Amino acid sequence: MPEINFLEKYQKATKRDYIERVVSHDKAECAAIAKQWGHDYWDGDRQFGYGGYSYDGRWRPIAEDIATHYGLKAGDRILDIGCGKAFLLYELSQVVPGIEVAGIDISQYGVENAKEEVRPYLETGTADKLPWPDSSFDFVYSINTFHNLAAPELKRALQEMERVGKGKAWLCLESYRNEREKMNLLYWQLTCASFYDTEEWKWLYAEWRYTGDCGFIFFE
Repeated sequence: MPEINFLEKYQKATKRDYIERVVSHDKAECAAIAKQWGHDYWDGDRQFGYGGYSYDGRWRPIAEDIATHYGLKAGDRILDIGCGKAFLLYELSQVVPGIEVAGIDISQYGVENAKEEVRPYLETGTADKLPWPDSSFDFVYSINTFHNLAAPELKRALQEMERVGKGKAWLCLESYRNEREKMNLLYWQLTCASFYDTEEWKWLYAEWRYTGDCGFIFFE
């Protein structure tokens, strides 16, 4: 299974104080608030999530890399599972004029505050119950979503991702390669339900017959 980390060079630019994340606030309470997926998670204080998530163009070069790698062209249908405010989906629509976009996210707040140009093409829902027919999309991707699912939902979500696509797919989530990255992930995360190293993720993908590409976010 090809591993493609489109986000790698951008993730390394982010500095994190992992210990501060644990000791400065009630981590359990922060996680409970984050999992409501509302204002606090997206635009509240940093201990609850993004600490304010607004459009700033940072997704444009990632969209260019994805479009080039997968040969996206006008007329293709693209689905973002866990689209949030859909900034990457918007950038893809600009990089490849003429594509049709769709997105789904569990957060009503995220969808309601998404980039206005693509907001009409977004739905509120869950990754394990996608409201589209088989083989609806030429390219399906998901970033920072599937690790938030427990095993039963995770299996169904992978199968749904396969079902609605035509073969081209990219799934990116948080993982680790060593004990330091594992501890940093545990310190930093608020919403993860599935914690696996990269080889375990790849084993699950094979076991549940996910055939697309994969990518990982590491906390070094």
